[in-house]
Amino acid sequence: MPLYRDFSDDNATILVWKYDETEDLDINILLEPENADKVKDYHPKKLLEVLMVRKLLKGLKPHSKILYKEREPFLSPKDAEISITHSFPFAAIAISKNKIGIDIEKFNPKILRVIDKFTFENERGFIPFDNESTYYTIIWSVKESMYKIHHSKHWSLKKHYEVRPFELKHLHHIKCRVYDEQISDEFKARVEFFDDYCFTIVEE
Repeated sequence: MPLYRDFSDDNATILVWKYDETEDLDINILLEPENADKVKDYHPKKLLEVLMVRKLLKGLKPHSKILYKEREPFLSPKDAEISITHSFPFAAIAISKNKIGIDIEKFNPKILRVIDKFTFENERGFIPFDNESTYYTIIWSVKESMYKIHHSKHWSLKKHYEVRPFELKHLHHIKCRVYDEQISDEFKARVEFFDDYCFTIVEE
């Protein structure tokens, strides 16, 4: 299988695959029977993304399944933590001993239309006007990655997730947190660029 990027570290295996139409993605072999109803109305590209993630998993843990609890994926048997993400033609998987969240986003200036949905005005002062879409895509992706760690409890990317000011030359240690009135869980995000995409990793 043509692996596109390997971002693994001491705690996690983190792999990105770019779709290759010569690759055999047999739904009868790759898809868990428990997920058959879930994907029956998927667009063909979305189904390919699902199968790509399963193909990656087969290479890492051939006897494991990806199942879902309230839309949140987990491994069965549950002997590790997992996070998945996809944006065609890319799909990625992370398997870790600790909770982990990954996200892939294509850079797109249209993100500027929705910044009020995931940031407060007082979060934006460090963002340069000539590169706003890059910065906001990174912020969105970091918050999405944190959301995958705190999926069930904290639902608002605007109210419960904060990305501290950063510079593009320092993307491997972006400070961020999930918070409410009782807790403030601090994290560091790692951001990678390839093609025209942003790939984010947040580990517990």
